[in-house]
Amino acid sequence: MTDPASAAPDTPPEPPTQSSTPASDASAPSPAPSTPSAAATERGWGRLLITLAAFIFVPMIPQIRALLPIEQTMVLFVPAVAACALVGWWAGGRAFLAIAWVAIAVLLTVQSTAGAATPDGGAFYNLSRGWSLLLAGAFGLVCLFAEERPMFPRALVALGITLVLAGVMSMLGPVTLSHAAGTVAQEYARRNAETMATINGVIQSHQKEWQDLASKVPQLNQLPTETQKELDLISQFGYAVFPALLALESLAALALAWATYHRLGRTRLGAPLRPLREFRFNDQLVWGLIVGLTVLLLPTLTTLRGAGKNLLMFFGALYAMRGFGVLSWFMAPGSLGITLGVGFIMLFAPVLNAIAALVFMLLGVAALALGLGDTWADWRRRARSSP
Repeated sequence: MTDPASAAPDTPPEPPTQSSTPASDASAPSPAPSTPSAAATERGWGRLLITLAAFIFVPMIPQIRALLPIEQTMVLFVPAVAACALVGWWAGGRAFLAIAWVAIAVLLTVQSTAGAATPDGGAFYNLSRGWSLLLAGAFGLVCLFAEERPMFPRALVALGITLVLAGVMSMLGPVTLSHAAGTVAQEYARRNAETMATINGVIQSHQKEWQDLASKVPQLNQLPTETQKELDLISQFGYAVFPALLALESLAALALAWATYHRLGRTRLGAPLRPLREFRFNDQLVWGLIVGLTVLLLPTLTTLRGAGKNLLMFFGALYAMRGFGVLSWFMAPGSLGITLGVGFIMLFAPVLNAIAALVFMLLGVAALALGLGDTWADWRRRARSSP
């Protein structure tokens, strides 16, 4: 999960033995004002709009579409902003902002319901819409009753509540876990079929030009077949770690909603998001990674391999993001984002994509190692304390 304004949400760096309260709040007692405080614009709109655009449009890329659980990310984002606006209204903020965002969320839900009436993807539309509403409601309640906590712990608690509610509803409702798993598999197959239909349609509508181009570059004759294989492999991985990817996507949506609300409303719900270079979280979360790794390695726990993969994926991604925060701390401001952006573009270059993929894998492993090491070494604190 990243800070929409400058790459990642969290509290400022602190010693592992201390709580996750921001350093600015720890240095002096925070008064409890009787009236809501006016929140100034937090670091402007530029980076937030870029991140929002990426959050909305990147899932339209065929390979990303074959991986992410929810491709229409506005389904996650809009209800979360509406929940923040409602909490802000309750705290004394503007009623118009809350009413407007609730109306947008209702309109989006109605449109999703209309899309769910189609024979393809209807069941998955219902699942994604239900998840987004549960997530937004849980986050709103957590914001009401945990005002002193930073955004990231609130999002984790809301995510846990949503998972519990979804599990209970699957046991008591008509949609069981096995039925939901089948719906997810059908959705991935539907997306890949749409992508291949688009590619084949373009080839057939420009058949002469395609034949001329393929005669010059014979490798293009295998493009549809190779693309189908690639999409199937990506979807198989996405299906195996679907819960973890959905949780990560949900955290990103909550972070974007938090940052968007605090740029629109004047009633602050909590501390602003911190940049990526200061991203950290409670060190006890390392146990999630340890449990996932243990489940995968022990042969007696083969029935829990799916849960182990998802735990490893979720907490591994969080620690990799923490590692990127450490990298960003020691690099020039903005250089890490530019490097990652260039590498992402290279992934779609015909010749350079294999090199870019290998570099991303190595960089991800290095970031994971740095993030894990930061749990005990606290690299950034050492850098500050060194002369």
